[in-house]
Amino acid sequence: MHSETHLQLHHVRAAELHAQADAHRLATEARRPSELRTRLGWALVEVGLRLASAPTVAVAH
Repeated sequence: MHSETHLQLHHVRAAELHAQADAHRLATEARRPSELRTRLGWALVEVGLRLASAPTVAVAH
């Protein structure tokens, strides 16, 4: 195979791999929840755990 042909094929394959990597990165970022959403979710979990573990206080009349 001629060296120029080999080099061109290498460049084409490298460009294809870069395109696949970019597509994978974009798809992964689209599925990742935002930081705000994650922090809000954990805050709600913490509040729920506090409510669930709060001791019941008997009120005397």
